[in-house]
Order: sequence, then C-alpha cells, then structure tokens
Amino acid sequence: MSKIYVGNLPFSADDDAVRQLFSQHGTVDSVALIMDRETGRPRGFGFVEMPKADAARAIQALSGHDMGGRALKVNEAQDKPRSGGGYRAAGGGARW
Repeated sequence: MSKIYVGNLPFSADDDAVRQLFSQHGTVDSVALIMDRETGRPRGFGFVEMPKADAARAIQALSGHDMGGRALKVNEAQDKPRSGGGYRAAGGGARW
C-alpha cells in the first residue's frame, strides 16, 4: 500500500471527484482531503491510498494534470517527522 500526496487541488474538489480521477489508474483504497479546522473549508490538498503498482502509475500519469484549472502536484507522501510535542521554550529548551 502506498500513500500519495495530492496538492494544488481546486477548492471545489471533493472525495468523490478525486477518487474518480485516481481510479482511472488503479484501485483506490481511501481518499482523505484535508479541511481547515477553523473554517471547515478544504485546504487544497489531500492523500490517496492505492496498491504500490497502481500508485506509481497514478503518480506518473497525474503529476501536473489539470483539475479545475489547477495543475496537480502528485507524489509519494512523506511521513511527517514526529516532534516531541509539548512545551519548548525559546532558545533551545526548558530552563530550570
């Protein structure tokens, strides 16, 4: 299974439209478009999960593809580095 980052989506795009586009290149297991927490509006990017071979085909075919007047940015998603979370004081750390 591969997770694909899809950026520069038109704000009118919904899960179904993205699923339909990617399903032309293989099996789509999931689509998750990211919404702004405060406004509830789409943020213009999301993630698609597909089997590895299908994902490679979709990335090749859809990178730069025009959707709603916008050129999609499509590539393999990178794992977000885990931060330690919690409080970090300015200047490099807590001072006791």
